[in-house]
Amino acid sequence: MIRPVHFLIGMLLAAVALPTVSPAADSLQQYEVRSYILGEKGDAEAVSDYLRDALIPALKRQGIGPIGVFKNSEADTSGVSRVIMVIPFDSAEQVATSQSKLQADTQYQSDAKSYLSGGPKDSPYQRISSELLVAMDCWPKLKVADGTLQNDDRVYELRVYESPNERLGHLKVDMFNAGEVPIFLDCKIQPIFIGQMVVGPQTPGLTYLTVYENDAARLEAWKAFQVNPAWNVLKKVEKYQGTVSHIDKYILVPMPYSQM
Repeated sequence: MIRPVHFLIGMLLAAVALPTVSPAADSLQQYEVRSYILGEKGDAEAVSDYLRDALIPALKRQGIGPIGVFKNSEADTSGVSRVIMVIPFDSAEQVATSQSKLQADTQYQSDAKSYLSGGPKDSPYQRISSELLVAMDCWPKLKVADGTLQNDDRVYELRVYESPNERLGHLKVDMFNAGEVPIFLDCKIQPIFIGQMVVGPQTPGLTYLTVYENDAARLEAWKAFQVNPAWNVLKKVEKYQGTVSHIDKYILVPMPYSQM
């Protein structure tokens, strides 16, 4: 339900003055955001075939999912071709044991044989870059809204926010937990997941994925966000000034087999 703007402003003014209360750590999901950076000689089709036919079925046998797989959209201006995979884990133990279970999975080894038999001269990607996130209080579980997968025109936006230091990174997380998500929803910015970076090349930081009916809806949603009265209250709170030093933004479309 979309809340009236005046209610949101009141909620935000109250929230920023109070400490946030975190749920137990074991109740929060973890996410790996894995980028297969293709480079000049990359083979997106080979990577996609491996994910669709070998890795995702194997992860499903481990009880892991839903798994999202995406590629750059025509609207993406990041300048780097990549295949992005989002893997949700229900516990730290699942993160720690997933790789060893893949190595022991004979079906996976058979399904992935062609992909795994490659060498340094015929790798289908330049490198893999991954980050590990922990879900934040404001969005503790990955959520794919009903009807999302039935919309073939949907687009996604993945954003990575870097902070200048750990103190400011935690304050940016606090800013989200204090009321940024209700503003998202009010502006039709629908989160899939929101997570604080635990390990990754852009720590300290946070990453989130949002979905829209189409690219025009994405643009309209962010226009609405910029002029939203509640956002213009929250962003002026003194302790949140300077919490983000750099933003990476990727406009994505799902692979046909994506579960997000």
